[in-house]
Amino acid sequence: MPNSGLDNAVNVICIKWGSLYGPEYVNNLRRGVAKHLKRPHRFVCFTDDTTGLDKDIEALPLPTLDLPTGRQDRRWRKLALFRRDLADLQGTTLFLDLDLVVVDDLDPFFEQPGEFLIIRDDDLFRSKPLRKLNRKRDRFLASVGNSSVFRYEIGAHAYILDAYVADPAGALDRYEISQQFQSAQLAAHGNLQYWPREWCVSYKNHCVPRHFKSFLQDPTVPPGARIVVFAGSPKMSEVLAGGGQRWYRRIGDTEWLRKHWES
Repeated sequence: MPNSGLDNAVNVICIKWGSLYGPEYVNNLRRGVAKHLKRPHRFVCFTDDTTGLDKDIEALPLPTLDLPTGRQDRRWRKLALFRRDLADLQGTTLFLDLDLVVVDDLDPFFEQPGEFLIIRDDDLFRSKPLRKLNRKRDRFLASVGNSSVFRYEIGAHAYILDAYVADPAGALDRYEISQQFQSAQLAAHGNLQYWPREWCVSYKNHCVPRHFKSFLQDPTVPPGARIVVFAGSPKMSEVLAGGGQRWYRRIGDTEWLRKHWES
């Protein structure tokens, strides 16, 4: 239920549809937020299936994109979070993807100055020198925000959804994924800002030792990390199941990760 009547309450939201993620992802995310966020907050999961969700999770119907054709593009559904009227939510809101693990204090995510804050996608990956052969594309991709973790004010960035609804075919033609389109709109309005690099880290690229060092050392949480994100491959489900190995990379002991995830 909403934390009505609490001063300075914030929102933490996630979105779940289809069968890719089970209810345990929402439940464990909720526990991680409750453990690491001290300020009053309302935790909301937008979903098409409430089966198995813990009772303290406020479940609301999936927001719609309101496309002219009436169809809903499932791949770009997250853009519906930028509606002017997102259920009855108001104010400062932190969005979290389901395939991440909270490992430290979340309060700084609400204290960092900025209109819209997001992970810089390149911060989650190793450098890509060949991408520089196309300088224009490299500059754009270097600016793209990874939408696994972002903070915004409900209704304040409706121009993102407006631009998509006005020309969904054009958006799909010009951009590979929704976070590229979202970032371009934010940049055009001067609202694209990033979290401190050390706050949101990639499990594969920042926790697992590089190359053959991974056969000698187990993964660890880097200093300053607050959220571990699973960008690219392996997926979180693979790692937790003991998979994701490569001939050149051992994933190692994941018990610490599971303890954080299950809180």
